[in-house]
Amino acid sequence: MDDLRIRSAVRADAERVLDFWTVAAEGTSISDDVEGVARLIDRDPRALLLAERDGELVGTVIAGFDGWRCHLYRLAVHPDRRRQGIAGALLRAAEERFTVLGGRRGDAMVLERNERAHHAWRSAGYAPEHHWRRWTKPFERTP
Repeated sequence: MDDLRIRSAVRADAERVLDFWTVAAEGTSISDDVEGVARLIDRDPRALLLAERDGELVGTVIAGFDGWRCHLYRLAVHPDRRRQGIAGALLRAAEERFTVLGGRRGDAMVLERNERAHHAWRSAGYAPEHHWRRWTKPFERTP
């Protein structure tokens, strides 16, 4: 793991990250476009963490903190690089970020159908809270 580098994304990484998610992430998001990734980076320049090995993007996680809660999204590892400790390293980096910011507990968005992800999150110490449900409403985009 000594050759794994974790850093915060910059705007120039947006297209690369989107391409990576088409290969490594499960599902898509309404924000999956260059504008959405750039907005995230502008709003919180340290939230999108990238794991790289020899310059190759091998993993991502979004570690967003709104001052109240610590939210984790888009934990993704390239299929050829899974089971090498990359997800764990990304989550440790995210948790360190949250601790420095005063966060007390992390919550993760995990697709119910993604069994492989369930195992990864459980092995990192996370567990589902069955008494909560996520409610969503997409907003209309204005030009």
